[in-house]
Amino acid sequence: MRDKICSATKAVAMIRPDATVVISGFVGVGTPEAVLAALQRRFLETGEPSDLTLVFSAAPGDRKDKGLNRLAHDGLVKCIIGGHFKLVPELTQLALSGKCEAYNLPLGVMSHLYREIAGGKPWLLTKVGLGTFVDPRNGGGKMNSRTTEDLVELREFEGEEWLLYKTFPIDVAILRGTTADPSGNVTMEKEAATLDNLLLAMAVKASGGIVIVQVEGIAPAGSLHSRDIEIPGHLVDYVVVAQPEDHMQTYGTHYNGAFSGEFRAPPDRAPSMKLDERKIIARRAAYELRMGSVVNLGIGIPEVIATVAAEENIIGSVTLTTEAGSIGGIPQGGLDFGAAINPEAILDQNQMFDLIDGGWLDVAFLGFGQVDAQGNVNASKFGGDFAGAGGFINISQNTPRLVFCSTFTAGGLVTEVKDGKLTILQEGRHMKFVEEVEQITFSGKYAREGTQTVLFVTERCVFWLSPEGWELIEVAPGIDIERDILAHMKFRPIIRKPREMAAAIFNEGPMGLSKFHPTPRNPII
Repeated sequence: MRDKICSATKAVAMIRPDATVVISGFVGVGTPEAVLAALQRRFLETGEPSDLTLVFSAAPGDRKDKGLNRLAHDGLVKCIIGGHFKLVPELTQLALSGKCEAYNLPLGVMSHLYREIAGGKPWLLTKVGLGTFVDPRNGGGKMNSRTTEDLVELREFEGEEWLLYKTFPIDVAILRGTTADPSGNVTMEKEAATLDNLLLAMAVKASGGIVIVQVEGIAPAGSLHSRDIEIPGHLVDYVVVAQPEDHMQTYGTHYNGAFSGEFRAPPDRAPSMKLDERKIIARRAAYELRMGSVVNLGIGIPEVIATVAAEENIIGSVTLTTEAGSIGGIPQGGLDFGAAINPEAILDQNQMFDLIDGGWLDVAFLGFGQVDAQGNVNASKFGGDFAGAGGFINISQNTPRLVFCSTFTAGGLVTEVKDGKLTILQEGRHMKFVEEVEQITFSGKYAREGTQTVLFVTERCVFWLSPEGWELIEVAPGIDIERDILAHMKFRPIIRKPREMAAAIFNEGPMGLSKFHPTPRNPII
């Protein structure tokens, strides 16, 4: 077999104009930085390749100039099809400005589309996205007026509504592994997640395209153990060896063996977080943990719940997961998001979404940007920011218990906790409880038609989505309902007899959650 090792410059020279290119990566996990940098250099020096369609799942970028942010150039990009956009703002602006066609589809849908493409199927049929902005009745995931082709169709099957997502051929995959041999066999022993790398290689080969894989090192021919090979060599065309600075395990960590299972890290002994509004929300949300539950933590404030669970010594009583594929351990946040310390297992991303869509999660903790009286939630587009759907739609539609976590207002909120009471020193400039959300990422109507339990936890109060609408069920000590809650909402919730939030939340020291054992028959609400 031919030697497939080559320079990044040679590899990207194989990418032709008008190609559809899929890129691996989950923030910085598995992002092929060296190849993307070479592709950027080629375009800036020669103007080629032009008019690419970029396909990605989970925003491979650092919110600045790495990852797909490198490719946000006029003329380089013709179309974008992505799952999550928060970490690729340069590319997002290109899409929102209308300089290219652009679609935002749910992360799990993207992952499963790769599988259908790999199998030569014409479409993916799923309920994920019904009632949201991805539903063709609400825009079909199109991000601007320039985007006209429908990738999503509404279908009826045996009396039920479904969404049909069209597949499409992919010409090039740019992937990442750890080690390769000259024949192109690739392992991923140091990667924090395997993501959809194998599926992407298969999808491209089913489309008659080429596969480029970035690695950190080369092994002698025939030396790799067959069970360690994640991408077999017959699916790989070019192998690029990256410099260490272009092959960090995540954008936040050069390498941590506890992310990839090389070793187990000792328990975190970092000092406790300051008792501010973020920790208050995470502490109240942690009361919704059921011993033995399988849990998903979203990005933002939900990440803090893992810290609270560790402080309360209950981290071993629940199984925390990430949609990137980790099961167990402690999911990480920030530029390490997608990795977990001491994971029990790491699944491929498409397999994780099979579990999520099948209702495997017991509870999910997710952030939000806006909420309206109909129970709709916007977590994708607000305040001039476009984060995109990510895994939010798959998770929120298919998990029986949802806990949305956020501050009550945004933009300048200042609070103080003193003597067990919460005081609002300065109110946020932006209301989150609005008349109508800017974009529907979670459909209240869809939720009420099902059997989900939905809570909204803020630093000053807790709401429950009842069959009649939002009900105020808890208020923080020190908070006045009229002054601190109703005055900062565009709709009036149901108010019966709200109780006071647990006093332990607002006092320093452990809350004693290790002794707190709620069960489905003895819930909080």
